[in-house]
Amino acid sequence: MATLDLSPKLLIGEPWADFGLVDSGYGRKLERYGPYRFIRPDAQALWTPRLDHWQADGEFVPGSDEDGGGRWVFDGEVPRDGWPLSWNDVKFTAQCTPFRHLGFFPDMAPVWDWMGEQIAARGGAPAGGRSDAQTLNLFGYTGVGTLALSDYGPVTHVDASKKSVAQARANAALSGMDTRPVRWIVDDAGKFAAREVRRERRYDGIILDPPKFGRGPEGEVWRLEEHLPGLVADCAKLLDGDSRFLFLTVYAVRMSSLAIAGLLAEALADLPGTIEHGDLAIREEGDGQGKDGRLLPTAIFARWRND
Repeated sequence: MATLDLSPKLLIGEPWADFGLVDSGYGRKLERYGPYRFIRPDAQALWTPRLDHWQADGEFVPGSDEDGGGRWVFDGEVPRDGWPLSWNDVKFTAQCTPFRHLGFFPDMAPVWDWMGEQIAARGGAPAGGRSDAQTLNLFGYTGVGTLALSDYGPVTHVDASKKSVAQARANAALSGMDTRPVRWIVDDAGKFAAREVRRERRYDGIILDPPKFGRGPEGEVWRLEEHLPGLVADCAKLLDGDSRFLFLTVYAVRMSSLAIAGLLAEALADLPGTIEHGDLAIREEGDGQGKDGRLLPTAIFARWRND
């Protein structure tokens, strides 16, 4: 039976060559994405900025509603079609999207590392992991996590957005990874998982990064609080005693990490291992703060690992 660790954990995203959190405060954050800097709203930046003045190439100005509306305002020559960035061996295109983000989620970097460590613990592959490890990325978006997982074996990438899956495939080509064994699937995550259960499929690892609200390719409606329990229950049926992990992240909801850990504990009660929960955060890099930089929380998570 999986053991629930009640002590919250913290997964910290550190700056890297193509990304850094420069400063934050007064409900905003200043980030660098390659050669460009951007200001975006962030309600959790409650403190005072360290810097007196922020110089940026663009800023996302939120709308008056609560549904994430708004628009980009540019002061610099930012390529509207995007520009290349990289994380480890994965290359991808960053772009200012209408949804305020830039085509990937940098706070997921420590998650990608952690998933690789869970698979590599079994050994046997050239990268230190399992060359036959089967992983599933639901709500896979533009595929950075998928390409990171592809170091360890075949990946099934599922997203309801045809445009996102096309961008993920383009990122695979940009990374020179387009011949890796990845199944690129445009589908509703819930329907796909249910079909995989009926097919009696199994996976070594599953990552879930669901939105608060979304629509499938056939107009299916996704509401996190309503549909997440059923999806997690189906994902549990795709794992067994030899599987390595399930990682669930949740953004922008009034919910505790302990709540989603409890959901995993119920669904994975028949499996061994440990369930942990906590916060994702990104560390500020300014003024050479290094390990003492302020931490900006971004999401909550719950994860199962097979010890």
